[in-house]
Amino acid sequence: MILARPLEGLPEVRPGDDLGALIARALPEPLRGDEVVVVAHKVVSKAEGRLRHLDEVIPRRRARELAEAHGKDPRLVQVILEESRALLRAARGVLICETHHGFVCANAGVDASNLRGEGAVLTLPVDPDASARALRARLGELAGARPGVIITDSFGRAWRVGQCDVAIGAAGLAPLDDWRGRVDATGRTLHATSIAVADQLAAVADLARTKDAWQPVVIVSGAARHLTEDDGPGAAALLRARADDLFR
Repeated sequence: MILARPLEGLPEVRPGDDLGALIARALPEPLRGDEVVVVAHKVVSKAEGRLRHLDEVIPRRRARELAEAHGKDPRLVQVILEESRALLRAARGVLICETHHGFVCANAGVDASNLRGEGAVLTLPVDPDASARALRARLGELAGARPGVIITDSFGRAWRVGQCDVAIGAAGLAPLDDWRGRVDATGRTLHATSIAVADQLAAVADLARTKDAWQPVVIVSGAARHLTEDDGPGAAALLRARADDLFR
């Protein structure tokens, strides 16, 4: 059985905060090594100082042109472009970007939700897998166990309405459960099935909290068979190789 419970009592995270220590202090009971700590990237980004103030941003010509064409703040567009490896689509006020990490998402993950004050936006961690590894190690020091760690963000889906949380960083678990070459319940050999474990755990955690509550951390139990002693390949393993991308 998969059980997901949001962590209550976490204070507002500020740049430079020791996120692992904040989580450890808020735990109502000791962590177990067979649990997964699922963390919304916003608190990771805040602790790592990934906050941008738009009044300090000077938009360049391309940002001004895109902003005028799509009804956006040119300073915000400038931040989005700086966080992007490539702009893939621009339509209906949405910029679909490939980030420097290789994620394809709206506005390169730049977001202003759940931020106090006007004119501030948050960008994704520079290296979410490294952030997950560091948080796992810190929790191991302070909480007596090295759980799996997933860092999440909400992504839209190209063929379906609505957003789902997905893993942008991971440590201590196998992000994929590859069934290729194994057989299904009828004995038929599977050729394409590879379960996105880290993304599904990210989505489970998101269902355990509400968007209007301060619950950026969710503890998930029941996924021990996917956990690993080492940090593993991280969420980078979930990125589709360009050679396998049928749409670019």
